[in-house]
Amino acid sequence: MQKIKIEQHSSIGLLWFAGWLFTLGYLDLSFWRGVWALVVWPYYLGVHFSPLLT
Repeated sequence: MQKIKIEQHSSIGLLWFAGWLFTLGYLDLSFWRGVWALVVWPYYLGVHFSPLLT
């Protein structure tokens, strides 16, 4: 009999999505700028927090 382990990591994804929606609303971005923010925002977060990892 095999044991199946199920892990859920949806809380981080939901937090990221909520932050993205907050950014769109706070900056009053248009749709296409919001799509662009979806791509660029994680990059800038990574650049900002990368010194903490070293």
